Amino acid sequence: MQNTNITQFQAGSVRKAYKYSYFLPNQINGQRFVINDDKLQSKLEKVIFKLGELNSFARFIPDLNLFIKSYVMKESLTSSRIEGTQTNIQEAFSDELDLNPEHRDDWNEVNSYVEAMNYALKRLNKLPLSSRLIKEVHKRLLSNNRGKNKNPGEFRRSQNWIGGKTIQHASFIPPSNEHVDELMSDLEKFLHNDKTCASHLIKIAIAHYQFETIHPFLDGNGRVGRMLITLYLIEAGLLEKPLLYLSDFFEKNRHFYFDKLTTTRTKNDLSGWINFFLQALEKTAESAVRTLQDVIILRNKIIAKKIPNLGRRAKVAQEFLDILFSHPVMSVASAQRHLKLSSKAIHDLFNEFVRVKILAETTGQKRNRLFVFRDYLKILER
Repeated sequence: MQNTNITQFQAGSVRKAYKYSYFLPNQINGQRFVINDDKLQSKLEKVIFKLGELNSFARFIPDLNLFIKSYVMKESLTSSRIEGTQTNIQEAFSDELDLNPEHRDDWNEVNSYVEAMNYALKRLNKLPLSSRLIKEVHKRLLSNNRGKNKNPGEFRRSQNWIGGKTIQHASFIPPSNEHVDELMSDLEKFLHNDKTCASHLIKIAIAHYQFETIHPFLDGNGRVGRMLITLYLIEAGLLEKPLLYLSDFFEKNRHFYFDKLTTTRTKNDLSGWINFFLQALEKTAESAVRTLQDVIILRNKIIAKKIPNLGRRAKVAQEFLDILFSHPVMSVASAQRHLKLSSKAIHDLFNEFVRVKILAETTGQKRNRLFVFRDYLKILER
């Protein structure tokens, strides 16, 4: 296997096709990527420490699974927003039937991502991160929404492009479709080749760049590519729980994200891309710890100061509070499905939660009311 200093990286070449040119990336599995940059090595060590902090903090959080669903939903919302959906966080957590019909397509986009991510996390227990798993995830991501006519679960068999209404005005044209299967096979081998990189973090940085460059699907590449990062970190053992997602950082630094991908292809600047990617991991891990800390503070404050004020309802109120950390937007009908209480008992519980300012009613109606756990949503939205 050939040693490749990342400063000597060769990204690929431009190939002519009919009326346009596409970029063909070089295969990456036959290389051993070496870092001789002290600053980059220092950054790498810092990110490993930050991930360790996140894992350590998560281990001591009681009922962590209460929050994981909300984390996945937040990632789904952000990742889908990058692709143009307009759903806000309150709508994302609502039941489909509680939304205006014109908002339901975007809601389906977001919730299909949640379904696909949850499926992938479970599937990792039996199937390694591979082209097969990536296709299965893609199928679940696109089958129930606007991408259902874009060959869900199949690598593309035609040319795609990024930016511009026509291919002639594209900002980037990925490799021609006849190269996709071979390039994805090479990427899969790279992910599971222990000799290609000294660090899993460098490997996933390169893998994410390569996946976005291949752009193997007709639609959904960005969402699957971002999902790939979290799935790899979990499979590699660097992330114990699905609590770290880079979509928020990529969205806030959208220009730099695309610029770093482009300069890697045009100027072979792999070190610049890796530095940006490590920065994304570091900042996102720090943010995840802060979010978890604030969630725990909020929960403990409510349990200590508000739940006791509910008297004989305190026990069921505690149960309801825990449900709200997974379902922070709730209707009476939804609460009945979770708690199996009478309609009157549910209404009384909602009234008490509004009285002590845990929930806020948002519709102003007497029927079909929606209640929102706003303090929690504010933490997730930050």
